[in-house]
Parts: sequence; C-alpha cells; structure tokens
Amino acid sequence: MFEILRNVLILLAGFALLVRGADYFVDGSSNVAKRFKIPSVIVGLTIVAMGTSLPELAVSVTAGLSGANEIAISNVVGSNLFNLIVVLGICAIISPIAVDKVVMKRDMPYMIGITAVLLIMIADFVMPWAGFTREGSNSGILSRFDGLILLLLFATYMYITVRATQKHRAALKESGEEGEESNQKLWVSILFIVGGIVAIKFGGDFVVDSASTLAMKFGMSETLVGLTIVAIGTSLPELVTSIVAARKGETSLAIGNVVGSNIFNILLILGVSSVISPIPVIFNSFMDIAILLVICAVTFLFGKSRDKISQKEGIIMVLIYVIYMVYAIIR
Repeated sequence: MFEILRNVLILLAGFALLVRGADYFVDGSSNVAKRFKIPSVIVGLTIVAMGTSLPELAVSVTAGLSGANEIAISNVVGSNLFNLIVVLGICAIISPIAVDKVVMKRDMPYMIGITAVLLIMIADFVMPWAGFTREGSNSGILSRFDGLILLLLFATYMYITVRATQKHRAALKESGEEGEESNQKLWVSILFIVGGIVAIKFGGDFVVDSASTLAMKFGMSETLVGLTIVAIGTSLPELVTSIVAARKGETSLAIGNVVGSNIFNILLILGVSSVISPIPVIFNSFMDIAILLVICAVTFLFGKSRDKISQKEGIIMVLIYVIYMVYAIIR
C-alpha cells in the first residue's frame, strides 16, 4: 500500500513538473518569438506547439530508452486524440473556434497525411509487404528507417513554416508595421526556456517510472496506461494553453497549438523514439492510429463546414472521446 501511494505521489509530482516546465518554456519561447516578429498563428504552430509537446517528447524518449516502447507510441496516439477532440472540443464549447484558412489549406491536411503515413508504416502485420516483420506476426514495428523518414518530414514541415514566417516579416517591413512587442527581458526568457526544459526532463522520468509500476500493480497494460493516464497528463499543457487562448479570443493560437502539437508528436517524438530504439506495435495500437486518422478527418470537416468549429460540434467531439475511452478500457 505504501509503495502504491509513493508511486502515485511521484506520478503527480511528475505531472506538476511537466505542466509547469512546459508553461515556463512556452512563456519564454513566445516572448523570444515576439522579439523576432513571428505571427501568432506561426507561434501556435511552432513555438507553442513544440513547447507543449515537450512532455510527450520527454515521456516517449524516456520510455524508449527504458524499453517501455508501448508507452512511447500509445502516449503519442492518446495525446493526439485528446488534443483534437477534448482540447479543441472544450475550446469550442467556451467560444466557437474560427479556423485560420492557412491552417485549413496547409497544416491540417499535412497532419492527416502524416497520420496516414504512420498507419502504413506500422501495418506490416496486416499487410506483410509494408515492412520487414515475419509473415503471420501479430505485431508490427516502427523501425529506425521509419523514424528517419518521420524526421525528414518534420524537417520539411519546419522549412515550410520558416518560409511562411520570413514572408510575414517581409510583409510587415514593407508595410511599416512593427508587430507585437515583448515586455520580457531576453535573459529572463532564456532562463524560462532552460528551466522549463530541465523540469520537463525530470517530469518525464517520474511519469514513466511511476506509471509503469502502477500498471503492473493493477494489472493494466502499458498501452492502456499510455492511452489514458500518461496521454492525458502530458496533454495538460496543450489543454491549458488552448483554453487560455480561447478565452482571450486568440482562437488561431488555440487551433495552431493543437495542430502543431499533433504534427510534432508524430514526426519529432516518434521519429526520435524509433531512431533510438525500434518500436514494436501491437494490433490495438494499429486500431488506435486508424481511429486517430478518422478523427483527424472529422475535425477537418468540422472546421471546413463553416470555417469554424461550433459549440455543438465541440460537445460532439468531447462525447466522442468519452466513447473512445470506454472502448479503450473495455478491450
């Protein structure tokens, strides 16, 4: 009993470090971005998205190094599902989310595309020609070669967003506008960034270690732990950041944060994790990624219908997540 309580406390401490660390990282990074005249939608898709994805990166990389690879992939899939249908759903309930046209034309299709690529990569046990595992295997694998492809796609995405930033800055300079200024000193922003990274690193260690121990104690699979406890915990920065943005009317930052985080989760986190150590993928994880692909398409259709995600659609999205959680627990 004492050991269970100790691991619960460690888990909570890990989540606290993840959330606060990401908060400081985002604050510092956002202020640095303002100094260099980066627009809010780009900040949401890159700086804020990467900052709020650091907990997932810390957890998944730590899991990969420790051999708990099921947590690595289920954490990413669970976080992406949570981001799309809970974070955006709650934000839409608070205030209908106007979807930026650039996000709809470029970033959301890219997110759907890379989710489909991930599904194909791990489908070798369903379609043996897609990979190198033996015929009849009941699991697939995300290999080091797959990881390198994901990292190449990540570099491509970053190039696209950097080019968009350069065009925006050139347009500001041509029009004579100054853009948003930062009131935070540069050295304070850098301190926030460094401190946030340290907190996220230790928070990731605490979460993986305690979650794995508790999973064994209660007879839960690592996949279920990754899809539920760990995924929700590491998605708290996205939830808090997007809700605050929605309440302030910065809906482009909110949806940019979610879409950007999902792209980073798949390309950067799974890319790095699988390069460190190939990740075996069971059939349940294959099904979860297939569900994620469908949810990506549904979110895109919601946003495209009236160029916004309405309160009614937000409620539907949250209910979909509740149904999914019941499914994940029952199976």
